[in-house]
Amino acid sequence: MSKHKNLLQINSDKMGEGSPELGETLMSNYLKLILQEELLPSFIVFYNNGVKLTTEGSPVIEILKEIENKGVKLLSCKTCLNHFMLLDKMIVGMAGTMIDIIILQKEATKVITL
Repeated sequence: MSKHKNLLQINSDKMGEGSPELGETLMSNYLKLILQEELLPSFIVFYNNGVKLTTEGSPVIEILKEIENKGVKLLSCKTCLNHFMLLDKMIVGMAGTMIDIIILQKEATKVITL
């Protein structure tokens, strides 16, 4: 049986449009609930404002550390981190290039974008 390689892409530090406060709560809840799933994504890729979730001051750093400890690989877009001047403030996961993201997308069984 082949191993599923699901890729979750997060392109914002909030979930959905509208209320920023609600968007932060929804993102936090979503990530907490991932921990309860039997089939975790193989990778979570963060780009654009999503990279802010992996850096100092993120309200979900501890959740992301738990997700990473369960074997999920976390990758933040290095161009995005540089754009927001956050490369040296990344706490969880690793920085990667757009080529890394493209490779993960090609190899993924399923791609989910938030």
